[in-house]
Amino acid sequence: MSEPKAPTPAPGDTYKGWLFKWTNYIKGYQRRWFVLSNGLLSYYRTQAEMGHTCRGTINLATANITVEDSCNFVISNGGAQTYHLKASSEVERQRWITALELAKAKAVRMQDLSDDSGDECPTTPTSAGQGGGNSRNSEVQSTLRTLGSKVEDLSTCNDLIAKHGSALQRSLSELEGVRLGGETSEKIRQVTERATLFRITSNAMINACRDFLALAQAHSKRWQKALQAEREQRVRLEETLEQLAKQHNHLERAFRGATVLPPSQSNPAIDNKGSAPGKGDASDEDDENEFFDACEDVQEFITVPADPKYHRSGSNVSGISSELGMDDGTTSLDEQSLASNPESPQSQEVVPVRKRRSRIPDKPNYSLNLWSIMKNCIGKELSKIPMPVNFNEPLSMLQRLSEDLEYSELLDRAAKCKSSLEQMCYVAAFTVSSYSTTVHRTGKPFNPLLGETFELDRVQESGYRSLCEQVSHHPPAAAHHAISQRGWTLRQEIALASKFRGKYLSIMPLGSIHCMFEKSNNHYTWKKVTTTVHNIIVGKLWIDQSGEIDVVNHKTGDRCHLKFAPYSYFSRDVARKVTGVVTDKDGKAHYVLSGTWDEKMECSRVMQSSRGGENGAEGRQKTVYQTLKAKELWRKTPLPDGAENMYYFSTLALTLNEQEDGVAPTDSRRRPDQRLMEQGRWEEANAEKQRLEEKQRTTRREREREAARTSNPSEEALIEDSISDSPLKTEEVEIASEPSETTYKTDTDETFSDLSLSTETLHGSHPPAYSSTHQDNYQAMWFERHVDPVTGEPTHIYKGGYWETKEQGNWDCSPDIF
Repeated sequence: MSEPKAPTPAPGDTYKGWLFKWTNYIKGYQRRWFVLSNGLLSYYRTQAEMGHTCRGTINLATANITVEDSCNFVISNGGAQTYHLKASSEVERQRWITALELAKAKAVRMQDLSDDSGDECPTTPTSAGQGGGNSRNSEVQSTLRTLGSKVEDLSTCNDLIAKHGSALQRSLSELEGVRLGGETSEKIRQVTERATLFRITSNAMINACRDFLALAQAHSKRWQKALQAEREQRVRLEETLEQLAKQHNHLERAFRGATVLPPSQSNPAIDNKGSAPGKGDASDEDDENEFFDACEDVQEFITVPADPKYHRSGSNVSGISSELGMDDGTTSLDEQSLASNPESPQSQEVVPVRKRRSRIPDKPNYSLNLWSIMKNCIGKELSKIPMPVNFNEPLSMLQRLSEDLEYSELLDRAAKCKSSLEQMCYVAAFTVSSYSTTVHRTGKPFNPLLGETFELDRVQESGYRSLCEQVSHHPPAAAHHAISQRGWTLRQEIALASKFRGKYLSIMPLGSIHCMFEKSNNHYTWKKVTTTVHNIIVGKLWIDQSGEIDVVNHKTGDRCHLKFAPYSYFSRDVARKVTGVVTDKDGKAHYVLSGTWDEKMECSRVMQSSRGGENGAEGRQKTVYQTLKAKELWRKTPLPDGAENMYYFSTLALTLNEQEDGVAPTDSRRRPDQRLMEQGRWEEANAEKQRLEEKQRTTRREREREAARTSNPSEEALIEDSISDSPLKTEEVEIASEPSETTYKTDTDETFSDLSLSTETLHGSHPPAYSSTHQDNYQAMWFERHVDPVTGEPTHIYKGGYWETKEQGNWDCSPDIF
């Protein structure tokens, strides 16, 4: 432990050093780096944190300092903050006590003087963000007080000089009256002359000092008023600038909401440089977090700047596209397309689009009492206990799936790329961007009813339209199909599996996502990573994404390996970090991707790669990539104002449940319990939700009876007996799976038995095949089940007909599920 060897600092100096701070009964005393400066005592985990993360600060002006024993002492400000500290030795403790007492005395004196000056010259109240202005104000006031004390000293000296000068003059006058010899008289005459000169000089100095003192006293208040006026003017200018920035942001949003520009000019996700939410709480004691070993977050490669020769000559770098703007002198693809495209905005009028809503009713502040829910469920089947909407957000899982298209402009830009490797960078950024909306979204979406659909028609704004349908309830699965006029198609079928471990819930999406580009015929596939919801039972909920994604181009063999680093308490890397490498079919790296899944992604062109030294005890070698300057691919759009009161919905999410004419009767917008929850009528929403789930059970049983009657009429009575005797047995199907069993619910009802769903033995990338004595042979309305020719997985593919039916306005074929 390094100890400061310097003597105790004078008041105003900064004092730093290591101390042990009491955290809790589990961890005990922990070593922390403390900094004493300007009357504030702050601490950090390490010296490296001083630049960005302060773990706590206490103001010594209102603090009490108590010594407990030879090494321990306590600092408290009245109960709100209390630091129990321990030094390495008694000498070190005494150094800290002396420095703290001096700093406290100075802070109290400065506070008192500031209060006195505040009575004379009242200041405008400042916000918490103006701490720097307060510090500068204190510094100026301290300087003025010092000058005042010096002037007082000068005045005292003035009085002393006058006193002693008069005494000297009297003594000389007395000597002048004494009659002595000639030589003595000459000496006295010389002394008298010198004394006279001294008196003249002193009088001049006295007069000058008197003038300075009078001038300073006359202008002191005027200077203070001028200084205060300048400070108030600066505060007003800062507030005006902040207001202008907000108005500019609102105008940009209003313009994007009222007009449509070609994709080469309109790219709000890339151009918007707004700040993202913070990375999380920086408190010292994280009581309920799930930690991972630091070694899990070790990078598999290192990036270093490339040799300057690659920057000087563009001809030395083959395949660097203007789309990514790797060279400063090249023209971007968007600019080229604007210059050559006759449909550019210069020759095309702006098309007005529908004004969509930007707010929903604020979330009610309802407290959730689990006992009030559970006491009414005593004696009921576990699968019959309804999950209240208090755990939900007013969107369905189909709408959450459609939110993957939040940053569809990344696919628009990818469709323009001539190089498949550059296209891969944008596709990889798109896969990461789909998680950006989940960082604060701890609410559970509504489980869709079987046959429920959701359409998202954004042809006018973004050039695409999307359709989702709940195609299965055994296990629950949703199919999604989106097609864009800008040259790409996206489809996926997602089923969710979960692990409940008491403290956290892991959600594992099953199934592949396909993205096809019309111009190049490139076909990309990838899978989603694991989502973990922490502090399920106790503590504040928070979400993490972890795992690896392989984005594969099945036409060219290009591949991008993305790694989502899990949160680690011991890691020094930025939270929610994502890294990746884009390689060709031969395994040669061309681009390195880096960023975070909740803020932005960047890519760097690889100029050269080499094997580095060994990494740790495992002996693995890291690859060192020499790269050009990183270019931003994607940046998250800031959440709308007041998002914390609207379930942290993004701008797109706020519009998903907006009422629209002409949608199918099965559309999620028409779901009554979800609509009631959005309106804040949660009790009615709970009752309506229970009605819908019971209706779905009844519909499913009728479908099972019909299927059994068609296949074997003699088994119809057996089906009815099993339904009436044991409802739970008809809602679950046991699937034998080595080495244990996996239980899938055959219903999409949201019940407390969902928490018992265990899928720890999933083998393969899609839900395992299941067998049931009686299946209802349900067929999806708009999707057909096929074996995917690329991945070999069974999946549902859009068969067409929905948009044509919507144009005709004839929904007679749609079932009545609500």
